[in-house]
Amino acid sequence: MSGCPFLAKKHQFFTSKHVTEEEDDAQKGINKASKGGIVYGDYLVLDKVLNAQVLQSELKGDKVHDEHLFIVTHQAYELWFKQILWELDSVRELFMNDGVRDERNMLKVVSRMHRITMIFRLLGDQFSVLETMTAMDFFAFRDYLTPASGFQSLQFRLLENKIGVSDNLRVPYNRRHYRDNFQGTDSEVLLHSDKEPTLLKLVEQWLERTPGLETDGFDFWGKFQTNIEQGFKLERQKIEKMTESEMKQDMLEDLTKQIDLFTSLFDSKRHEHLLSKGDRRLSFKALQGALMINFYREEPRFQVPFQLLTSLMEIDTLMTKWRYNHVCMVHRMIGSKSGTGGSSGYHYLRSTVSDRYKVFVDLFNLATYLVPRSWIPKLNPNIHKFPYTAECYDSSYNSFSSSSSCSSEDSD
Repeated sequence: MSGCPFLAKKHQFFTSKHVTEEEDDAQKGINKASKGGIVYGDYLVLDKVLNAQVLQSELKGDKVHDEHLFIVTHQAYELWFKQILWELDSVRELFMNDGVRDERNMLKVVSRMHRITMIFRLLGDQFSVLETMTAMDFFAFRDYLTPASGFQSLQFRLLENKIGVSDNLRVPYNRRHYRDNFQGTDSEVLLHSDKEPTLLKLVEQWLERTPGLETDGFDFWGKFQTNIEQGFKLERQKIEKMTESEMKQDMLEDLTKQIDLFTSLFDSKRHEHLLSKGDRRLSFKALQGALMINFYREEPRFQVPFQLLTSLMEIDTLMTKWRYNHVCMVHRMIGSKSGTGGSSGYHYLRSTVSDRYKVFVDLFNLATYLVPRSWIPKLNPNIHKFPYTAECYDSSYNSFSSSSSCSSEDSD
């Protein structure tokens, strides 16, 4: 083709026409910005955002390149913390205003909680960017940070409070209460958040209303206890029929441990004792509701609630991973030195990576009480119809008027 001028020109003609059509399609839009109104930079207030990186090393006449990365990364963390609080407050509001009595709102709750988990995944990945900075790079500007400290992040402390980190289980910061490190308005905001209903408390109240727990209805807990006792009785009879051997003794010992475990589960006084120690966080009835949802997660009525419980555990897991990543990074950057805020640094942070900072630890422990499916009380869809409550009015939906009936019996 290259040796034939006619064919070459013909080829160029068709190619040129094809490209022109694509370009025409690409230019069919209208440039609305030329007509006035808000533009991208103004909408995002980028003049403030992009000029908010003030390098202390530069102000001191000793500009350190990596301080810019350090500032941008932490500002990004704070922006994402703000978004998490935005989502978390909206979820808490739905619970506080009884919005979750309308089943449709549960999809909102689950969706927003899932969004929070995705943000936390992103926050964990951000450490890999920060870790492109070496310990020597950080050392070059670290002294300029003192006495600023990540512990002083008001938003992260608010996040802990609103989710439900127990005040009694917090590790003291320099032998002082965590709020002592905040002054003025920040201290007042933290004090106010301590008095608000936590997500843990709101979820607890919601779990206590789990349909099927009523003793005059399905009575899940009573039937479950009866089935467990009967199941263990049959297991013991089966083992005792075996020929005497070391294996038989081991199986009997294991069975005894399992019986003791479930005896403790059904003991309300034992539960209250564990609550007082901080080993359990949910009320006795809320734990029953959580276990019921876990067992019947495949039933349509309990699928969305199960998704919520899964999201709550995921948030706990990701927050723990975030703390651990932070610990590892700090250890790598400053070794065993004190933190810039005066704490013991790595040693203090390491002490926060434990179950004492897990809010929904009871949900993780549900797996302890898994039993054969045959031991779980049977649900008959034709008899045990746990009603949805979508007939309840919710102002976010316009299909029902405020005069719609919604008795407490229907809601529960």
